[in-house]
Amino acid sequence: MIQESELLALAADMQGWRRDIHRHPELGFKEHRTAEKVAALLESWGIEVVADFGGTTGVIGTLRGTRGTGVSLGLRADMDALPMQENGHAEYRSIHDNVFHGCGHDGHTAILLGVAKYLSSHKDFRGTVHFIFQPAEETLRGGSEMIRHGLFEQFPCDEIYALHNNNCVPAGKVGVRAGAILSACDLFRIRIKGVGSHAAMPHKSVDPIIIGSSIVQSLQSVVSRNVDPFDAAVLSICKFHAGTAINVIAETAQLEGTVRTLSKAAQALMLARLRAVCEGAAQTFGCEVTFEHLQSSPPTINTEAETDVVRRAAECVVGKGNVIVNADALMASEDFAFMLEQRPGSYFFLGHDGLTCHHPEFDFDDSSSSIGAGVFIQIVRQRLG
Repeated sequence: MIQESELLALAADMQGWRRDIHRHPELGFKEHRTAEKVAALLESWGIEVVADFGGTTGVIGTLRGTRGTGVSLGLRADMDALPMQENGHAEYRSIHDNVFHGCGHDGHTAILLGVAKYLSSHKDFRGTVHFIFQPAEETLRGGSEMIRHGLFEQFPCDEIYALHNNNCVPAGKVGVRAGAILSACDLFRIRIKGVGSHAAMPHKSVDPIIIGSSIVQSLQSVVSRNVDPFDAAVLSICKFHAGTAINVIAETAQLEGTVRTLSKAAQALMLARLRAVCEGAAQTFGCEVTFEHLQSSPPTINTEAETDVVRRAAECVVGKGNVIVNADALMASEDFAFMLEQRPGSYFFLGHDGLTCHHPEFDFDDSSSSIGAGVFIQIVRQRLG
């Protein structure tokens, strides 16, 4: 068992690291200061470090137990901030305009640093722990980029684990879920080319605003009429741009949006229906409609056995009554999903007091850090102890 006093001793360190990182946020693939800080701390604890992994700002620390070979575990934290303005008034608020740790990655990084520091002086385990500090999670590209550059070939992981703060889970509790815990994310753009005209002569136009409005309306039926009611999907059109003058019917329009799904089957169905609606609109209105699939990530799917590892670890830290089994899935997305496609593992929720992620006044709940670190440490003890 981890002594509560040991976890509390780490709390001040984690708070200090977290608030320093919060004050100096960096966007995806630009986390140079953060990565340098992480690498320096890991090296100071005698942990093997590879920085600038694959030409990115990723950092991997490797710690080998003193009891010989065994299972290799990957523990992952994300380092990047969001391109948004911080409106809070903490003394450690961001010093950069429109760059802000509004999702808690500063906390995740500090937690994994705390775990690394603890385990560096408690190496009586059999096996290896890889501490994976990844860039650019907010772009859903950092994890896949590390994999593309050979993450798991150079740092073999039999299992992999990660966490995220979640204010839907009460502070002091941990949420676990086998299967899909976060949604897939697909981003798309629809371009419409019609025929422009004077606003007073609509009969001479092929109005892209009318066509775009029809597409938006048609897409609202996809979730309600095509997706299995026992599955989950969200489709949102978030941008609709057309026109430059109040008395001119535009020639073109552009729509942009996102699809979120909790299964690969629903993901494939939604994308197929999107394309079909666009093709149908082109035929109906006699115009050009182009569908562009901009970016895709899979759902974050936890394996059963590894989720049970997290559950038992969390029960050791917060008690059985404070572990929410089968916690509600979120329709947010996460590029840890790419890692879970490669290796068995589990992503869990750390209960959080405060505002939801991406709120302009969000601030990570430092009181939760010792719980997050404790769960990671217990995972290592269970699997390598």
